[in-house]
Amino acid sequence: MHPPKAILAFAMATLGLTASADARVSIHIDLSTQTMHVQSSSGNYSWRVSTARSGYVTPRGYYSAKSMQRMHYSKKYDMSPMPHSIFFRGGYAIHGSYATGSLGRPASHGCIRLAPENAALLYKLVSAEGASIAITGSPPRVSRYVRSQPHYLRHTYASYRETLLNPFDILFGY
Repeated sequence: MHPPKAILAFAMATLGLTASADARVSIHIDLSTQTMHVQSSSGNYSWRVSTARSGYVTPRGYYSAKSMQRMHYSKKYDMSPMPHSIFFRGGYAIHGSYATGSLGRPASHGCIRLAPENAALLYKLVSAEGASIAITGSPPRVSRYVRSQPHYLRHTYASYRETLLNPFDILFGY
């Protein structure tokens, strides 16, 4: 005995809706490498990001997109523009930043910053599919070797990849 066509159509439609409802953008932010990896139905992406600088925290954990704003201005931080904001925990968001020179190292007050064009694409993907967000790792730190060096050979936090040798530090013992 074959089920009626209406039941088959309903079952197929339900399965189709379930499959599309489960299609979610998977976002993984690695604090250690200051990178974001995105998997979606339209492809996979890897982008440099900036997370919390010294004195601030980007919360680790697993989240979903709670709210989205095409353009948000931070009342807490001098009305700073936050294009394509995806809020995941309270005032914490993934958003575009015009300070693209800082991407790849900690620089924010806790949000996850990325290049404006990448933020726009991510916003579009999450708007269509929803998102699961994982934030893992630990922010990069100056290595123990660097801390043991004389102060005039140490890396600064802002440019921990470059060794600074300042003649004034050597002469005046700063």
